[in-house]
Amino acid sequence: MGTKTGFGRTILSSAVATTTTTLRPSSPPCTKELTTTILNHVRLGRLSKAVSILFSSAAPFPPSLYAHLFRICASNKSIIETRKLESHLITFNPNPPVFLLNRAIESYGKCNCLEDARELFDEMPTRDGGSWNSIITAYSRNKCPENVLYMFSMMISEGVFASEVTFASVLGSCADVLELGLSKQVHGLVVKYGYAGNIILESSIVDAYGKCCEMVDSRRMFDEIKNPNDVSWNVIVRRYLEMGDGYEAINMFAKMIRSRTSPLTFTVSNAILACSSFGGLKEGVQIHAFSIKNNLAHDEVVSSTLISMYAKSRDLASAKKIFDLPVYKNLINCTTMVSGYALSGKMKDARAIFDEMPERTVISWNVMLSGYTRSLKWDKALAFVMLMRKNTNDMDHVTLGLILNISAAIPDLELGKQVHGYAYRNEFYSNLFFGNALLNMYGKCGSLKRARAWFYEMSHVRDEVSWNNLLTSYARHGLSEEAMNIFWKMSEETKPSKFTFGTLLAACANIFSLGLGKQIHAFMVRNEYDFDIVISGALVDMYSKCRCVVYAIRVFEKACSKDVILFNSMILGCLHNGMGEKVVEIFEKMEVEGVRPDHTTFQGVLRACVNEGLVELGRGYFEAMSDKYMLLPQLEHYESMIEMYGLHGYMDELEIFVKNMPFEPNVAMLIKVFDFCRKHKCVGFGEWTCGRLNELNPLVQLRFEITDEP
Repeated sequence: MGTKTGFGRTILSSAVATTTTTLRPSSPPCTKELTTTILNHVRLGRLSKAVSILFSSAAPFPPSLYAHLFRICASNKSIIETRKLESHLITFNPNPPVFLLNRAIESYGKCNCLEDARELFDEMPTRDGGSWNSIITAYSRNKCPENVLYMFSMMISEGVFASEVTFASVLGSCADVLELGLSKQVHGLVVKYGYAGNIILESSIVDAYGKCCEMVDSRRMFDEIKNPNDVSWNVIVRRYLEMGDGYEAINMFAKMIRSRTSPLTFTVSNAILACSSFGGLKEGVQIHAFSIKNNLAHDEVVSSTLISMYAKSRDLASAKKIFDLPVYKNLINCTTMVSGYALSGKMKDARAIFDEMPERTVISWNVMLSGYTRSLKWDKALAFVMLMRKNTNDMDHVTLGLILNISAAIPDLELGKQVHGYAYRNEFYSNLFFGNALLNMYGKCGSLKRARAWFYEMSHVRDEVSWNNLLTSYARHGLSEEAMNIFWKMSEETKPSKFTFGTLLAACANIFSLGLGKQIHAFMVRNEYDFDIVISGALVDMYSKCRCVVYAIRVFEKACSKDVILFNSMILGCLHNGMGEKVVEIFEKMEVEGVRPDHTTFQGVLRACVNEGLVELGRGYFEAMSDKYMLLPQLEHYESMIEMYGLHGYMDELEIFVKNMPFEPNVAMLIKVFDFCRKHKCVGFGEWTCGRLNELNPLVQLRFEITDEP
């Protein structure tokens, strides 16, 4: 079919060859004149015309012309012209210079035609270091790290001396495929070949170690660089940031500034991102000031990162100041501001910016919809979904997941089923995020049959969250035995989390299933789970509600750390099991351990004092709420005090207490006082109470009468 060269490469198809024969003159003009014509066309930007003239000539041209044209073809990514040049070169030059073939490989690489580059490389009769470097660079440029490493190993095995450019490509590929061992070997070769001190290679080694999560080696290599430049600093700051060590990223940025190295805008942006990673608003403000001082704040990347940092830190006023500058209202910044306001619950402000956006992406719509769902504004969220459907067809798995959350909250099974159908038609059903949202929706809408069916359909992608969603659905509907069966099957496929155990223990507590609760507790002990505060609290609550207070106390006392929630669980557990004195003991222990009580704590303690008749102690606790702990007593605390005084006959104290409350007693309180006055025959206080009740309910007029009970 085509013409073959001595290399064995097909130059052109028969059709192109025929055209070539037609175009070539019988007596070609002087090569020098053609060269001038070709260069004139190149100078005028007519590369295709220039190469066509060369290709139509049946004579070789100077190597410098080929090199010049290959360079321009590479810059313009002109693959057709590159192929014509190579074809002409090897057709009319029996032994073409190696450096020109290397230029052809480079051009193929820049044109993203790796097959052509590799074929030419493989058929070269002779190669030099530049040939290997060209093919390795071509693979590196086109993100083929495995090929880069393979060709490098072949190069080394043939004893070819690698250049700095080759090593840079190889180190980048090691970083891309996380080849730590090979990175160390290449590091050794860099030193062996005498390239130690080359700042480009040293920075590449820092980058490779960092991407392989070896920050100790990365930092050691960085510290060996005598005079790190802006790129070197950017690499180490970025690697610490990506490893989740925002503090050290900021520390390195500060060292960079002290070394008087001018940072790249990307380095400043990375430092700001590092501040956001640990909530370092103070440090972020300092970097903002530095960027203003050094004329970096006007850079689009830096300004966008600053807006994001302030928005995430809930400093929306500062974010808005930057955003309101004329040049910064682009799509990314608008979306960031919408997200910031939405996360802060300021949905009107978020919607105002959203409505003014000249263009929107699916991310913009999702951020706004997420704000409505986060704020539990289901009606507005549903209306926003309808608006989205009218204005765009651009929906992704996040959009569908948010709509499913709305469906689950309303609940609206039909809406959820429509989303399910849409996902099937648009091939979203294999996405795990969507799958778990759909499973959760079916469970919360009470469609356990569909939840179970979908769960089995997810068998190839489901995870721990999927199991938890199904288990929670059954537990929520009181099907504890089915929930336990799901749990045992779950333990065969994936490791249950503390969320799983919390759900199961809560289910056992709600149905008073002590046996199942003990099984779960035993499973956790056998599998050496960490009994943190959350799990300890769930166990205390379960044992207390199942009337097994001894076990609850044992779990409570063994807890490594205790917070107010755990103490409250134990206090309420003892209270519900009639152990008022134990409640007082636990509260005193709480004070000794320095755990600050809250309103729930005092509610439990005061109820215990009511039950045990500890009136003076209860009065002391009530006064301590405001005097010692700065807690304003709530309605239930006043109700407990009224019951405590009245139930145990402290009528004088009750009268003083009721008449000095900072608010008017409600009907329920007055009825209790009325009954206590009749019981203890307190005529004056009873008549006062009766009068207040009649004022509150003039349609039913009461009279205070004392009758002797049989």
